[in-house]
Amino acid sequence: MHTFGHIECDLIAAGITLFAGVDEAGRGPLAGPVVAAAVMFAPGTVIDGVADSKALSAAQREAAASIIREHAISFGMGMASPEEIDDINILQASMLAMRRAVAAMDTPPGFLLVDGNRFAHETLPFRTVVKGDALCFSIAAASILAKVERDAIMRELDAHYPQYGFARHKGYPTAAHVAALRDHGPSPVHRRSFTVKSLSEQIGIFSNERPTGTRSRGRGTRGPVSR
Repeated sequence: MHTFGHIECDLIAAGITLFAGVDEAGRGPLAGPVVAAAVMFAPGTVIDGVADSKALSAAQREAAASIIREHAISFGMGMASPEEIDDINILQASMLAMRRAVAAMDTPPGFLLVDGNRFAHETLPFRTVVKGDALCFSIAAASILAKVERDAIMRELDAHYPQYGFARHKGYPTAAHVAALRDHGPSPVHRRSFTVKSLSEQIGIFSNERPTGTRSRGRGTRGPVSR
């Protein structure tokens, strides 16, 4: 995918040109925030190498993200912290991060194309698109920005909590991550509402309550980056 797909072309044909693609990264990990991006392009924009972020290597995502930022009319980043994920659940936190990403855009969109099948916005019209990162150029671009941003956050968290290996697995439940949790217990940036089968019988590995006074390190709960 290097330019608008048929869904985006249909919007343009209907006179809707200021629309943003929205996607998130980080719904599945045991640790760290969920991060979202919103990206808006001018009609006719062409960028080689834009695809679903999961289909690209880390180097390809980094290169594509730089070009996306240069060519976008506007983009914004938003996130929801591990505490917010625990408080309101991962679905609601993902939608919150998406709304924060849209709010961080310098040029407000008039319509949203959102990856998945669940979303809510108080003021803007939107359309959800299942597998939108494979069908919509703007959603694919948002998926790349969100993934690159979240990976950078997890590398920062690795410097604070090197015993967990966040820089390698980005918080996902790999065997090495599970072993580190057995050895060290959860950090302040682990999601207390998430667990894995291999830890479910170990009392105390995850608790429903966070240690008093602990907050997630990183870039805050919103992390606005706009253009």
